[in-house]
Amino acid sequence: MIEQQIIIFTDMDGTLLDHHTYSFDAAIPTLVRLKESHIPVVPTTSKTFIELLELRKKIALNGPFIVENGAAVYIPHGFFNRKPSGTVWQDGFWCKSFTSTKQYWLKLLEKIKPDFADEFTHFSEMSVDEICEATGLKEAEASRAAQRQFGEPVLWTGSEERKQIFIKSVKDRGAYPLEGGRFIHISGDCNKGFALQWLVEEWIRQHEIPVTSIALGDGKNDIAMLEAADVAVRIASPAHAPPEIEKQENVYTSTRCGPEGWTEVLTQLLFK
Repeated sequence: MIEQQIIIFTDMDGTLLDHHTYSFDAAIPTLVRLKESHIPVVPTTSKTFIELLELRKKIALNGPFIVENGAAVYIPHGFFNRKPSGTVWQDGFWCKSFTSTKQYWLKLLEKIKPDFADEFTHFSEMSVDEICEATGLKEAEASRAAQRQFGEPVLWTGSEERKQIFIKSVKDRGAYPLEGGRFIHISGDCNKGFALQWLVEEWIRQHEIPVTSIALGDGKNDIAMLEAADVAVRIASPAHAPPEIEKQENVYTSTRCGPEGWTEVLTQLLFK
C-alpha cells in the first residue's frame, strides 16, 4: 500500500523546456524514472489547452495539466475513480476553472487602451507571424498559443515605469496581472498556486493518502505555485534572476538552467 504520493508540478517554458530552444531532451531520463516510480508530472503553465494537448503527447505525459497560469485544471477521464469535485466535462476532460473567459479581459484591455497608445499589443491583435517573432515559436505552435480560453498575454513595448502604471491600471479594474518570462498575462483572481492546492486536495479526497507536492519554476508567474508546494525548486534562467519567494524551508535553486536544472534538482531530491 502506498503511504504517500509525490506529485511534480512543473512550469514549462524556461523550466522543463529550454528558454531558447524549447527542448526538453536533458530531462528525458528523469521523466522516465519518474514514470517508473509512479510519480505524476503535472504541467503547470501559461500555455493553452490546445498547446498542452500537443505537448503532452510529445513529452509522453498523460495525466492532469494546469493551463493559463492556473486558470483551469484539466483531468483525463478515468484518471480518478470518481468525478472530480466541481468539474464540468469539456473536450474529453474534466475541467475545473477558476476565472472568467478571455472575452471579459479583452473588453477590459479595450477600455484602457486609449491611456497607453502604442505601448502594448496583445495576442488577439497579433498575427501568427508576430506571435512567432515575439515567442520564437514555429507557426503551428504560435497558432495554438493564440487559442486562449481564460486570459490574454500582453506584450509590453513601453518603458518599465509606464509598465508599472499599466499594471496598476488593470489591477484597479479587477484583473490580476502576472509577469511571465516574455508577457504580462491578464486574467482573474487565479494562479498556479490555487490550482496546485485544488488538485492536491482532490487527490487526497480521491485516494485518502497524504500528498507531497514538488513545484519547479523559473519566473514571477511561478511564485504562487512555489509558495504553495511542500517543496519549491527555483530553476536558473539565462534571461533573469530566480523568482524571489517568502518561503524559507524546503527551497532549492538549480545551478543549471532549464531542463538541465530540472533534472539536476529532482535527481538530488528523489533518486540519490
